[in-house]
Amino acid sequence: MATEPLVAGVSLRGAPPVYGCAGRTPAGRRFGDRTPVYAASLSKQVIAALVALVMRQGGLAVDEPLSRRLPELPAWAESVRLRHLLHHVGGLPGDDLVDRALTGDRTGPGVLAALRALPQPARPPGTAYEYSNAGYVCLAEAVRRAAGAELPSLAEDLLFQPLGLADTRLWDGPGAAPPDAEPLSPAPLSPGDGGLWSTPADLLRWADALNDSRLGVSGLMQAPGRLDDGTVLDYAWGMGVRQRHGLTVYRHGGGWPGVRTVLARVPDRGLSVLVVALDDDTERAASLADSLLDLPLG
Repeated sequence: MATEPLVAGVSLRGAPPVYGCAGRTPAGRRFGDRTPVYAASLSKQVIAALVALVMRQGGLAVDEPLSRRLPELPAWAESVRLRHLLHHVGGLPGDDLVDRALTGDRTGPGVLAALRALPQPARPPGTAYEYSNAGYVCLAEAVRRAAGAELPSLAEDLLFQPLGLADTRLWDGPGAAPPDAEPLSPAPLSPGDGGLWSTPADLLRWADALNDSRLGVSGLMQAPGRLDDGTVLDYAWGMGVRQRHGLTVYRHGGGWPGVRTVLARVPDRGLSVLVVALDDDTERAASLADSLLDLPLG
């Protein structure tokens, strides 16, 4: 519906981005490409990029055990490697168990406390894909400790400021949302699986920067993961790996009550597509993103 709050954006290398905007935010503001919103699981790309950059600086290694950075976790963390977490094959307790074990707001420390309280996972790491929000919370904390800096400032220094993303930040509170952003309830304050606040314009710039490897780590981030037996996965570093019209598409979605996001890229064509829908808990954003990809590719 034309009155539903929605922003769709398309960017092609060498041309200015084009946006279609409709509706108003829950606070009554016009929803546009510069409206600050919660980007949900698109934060996983940010954490993956931080892992790549800190690793390049020698601060950590993807094959090191999770227990090296998070020794307070149970003994099962000794067999989990950081690369397992990047590709969602860490064998961690399921997110449903973690959510039930939380004793307060969803924060990074809260998720780690829930993991400490849960029993040995039934599945060994590296043996099967299972999407894990908790795994990316662990990655975020590992990067924070390895770099010796808080995540919001680390992301600002290594990612957002160099790429000119002035309206993007990682947010871990204490308030429910950054100033001038559209608040959500309950507030997700766990950088790693969430915590990213941005504007549609900045998110499209982020996608373009990955297409052009302006951080110098896109090749690494776009490499599909593998199980320990060598089976290739359709998930790389914070992004799914798909095929469309014979081209490789890197995409990821995000969702929280009241918001849906989809970001898709085709580096070979210099193409980025973004959909952000407010007041929406459906999967329509994914279908719209596919349609926007088909226009220039098909």
